[in-house]
Amino acid sequence: MRRQSTAADGQRRATVTDVARLAGVSTATVSRVLNRNYPVAEATRERVESAMRELGYVVNAHARALAGVSNRTVGIIVNEVVDPFYAYIARGVEREATLGGRLCLVCCTQGDPQRELAFVELMHERRADAVIVVGGSIADRAYTSELARRARELDADGSKLVLCGRPPLGEQVPTVSVEYDNEGGAFAITDHLLMQGHERILYLGGPPKLSTTRDRLAGHRRALGLRGVTPDPDLVHPGAFSRGFGHRRMAELLKDGLEFTAVFAANDVVAAGAAQALEEAGRRVPRDISLVGYDDIPVAQEMRPKLTTVHVPLEEMGRQAVRLAVSGGDEDDWREPTTGALRLGTHIVVRESVAPRTTKNG
Repeated sequence: MRRQSTAADGQRRATVTDVARLAGVSTATVSRVLNRNYPVAEATRERVESAMRELGYVVNAHARALAGVSNRTVGIIVNEVVDPFYAYIARGVEREATLGGRLCLVCCTQGDPQRELAFVELMHERRADAVIVVGGSIADRAYTSELARRARELDADGSKLVLCGRPPLGEQVPTVSVEYDNEGGAFAITDHLLMQGHERILYLGGPPKLSTTRDRLAGHRRALGLRGVTPDPDLVHPGAFSRGFGHRRMAELLKDGLEFTAVFAANDVVAAGAAQALEEAGRRVPRDISLVGYDDIPVAQEMRPKLTTVHVPLEEMGRQAVRLAVSGGDEDDWREPTTGALRLGTHIVVRESVAPRTTKNG
């Protein structure tokens, strides 16, 4: 057999997946050989052990200690820990995991899909009861295929991949999911602006390849269509979910003279940046420009005027993600029964940042 590079060669450390691939078995079989907790044919065991020696695979003692006898760990994988959207979901996960006596491990991808896949594998190696991936996903076939493979490997070992706020991987992939009515929230907030007489609505923010952005734009366009308003591509400006992007792009659009009477910011952080640029340009919210956001994080109430936005039950999503994945067993008898998928509602929170369209504002 050809020896793969390992930590001993100055390269990456061999993983359970590497051992399984070389031995021609599943990761579940490798796990059974390592833990000696399930019967494995002698020939298979010898093949796995030979592959481990060939790769120089060493079991991480710390990981085994974390798994321990109780094996009560939940992993959560987020884009950015300082983003309130992810932080509130993570808090829900941590609080629910604690109620069940579980350790919560948080990993941050910084928006890199490959880091996400690596973290899923890392949590699998640590025998986590559940691995919760949070937030929108990119539309990439290779990435989706890899994530689906890891979901099957987790399931084979008695764990679960939980999709929190992102699309399913297909009916044949063993996952559980917690969704929220993303498109419905975007539809409702757009319709709120239309009911106030606004038709020139600027859509601002959200990475264009992200599922979250696609759903919010779909709801926005559906509302425009039902009110007989033709969508104008010049009014759609996707970008980062960040305050910096909201401020920079709004300043550029005001300088370019783009005409609009309302702004639908893709989230509250983008709205905060847009509001700053409007203020610097001498435009008042909502007298001159109406402004709405999405998520209903604390900044929405801290802004002046307070921001009209879409409320997403972020912490409850985190709690439900744990409940869906780890219910069952003597330790979890206190839990209510759950199903493999859950969809939570969203609703508008009306505050002070929207006013009826007047002749003055267009």
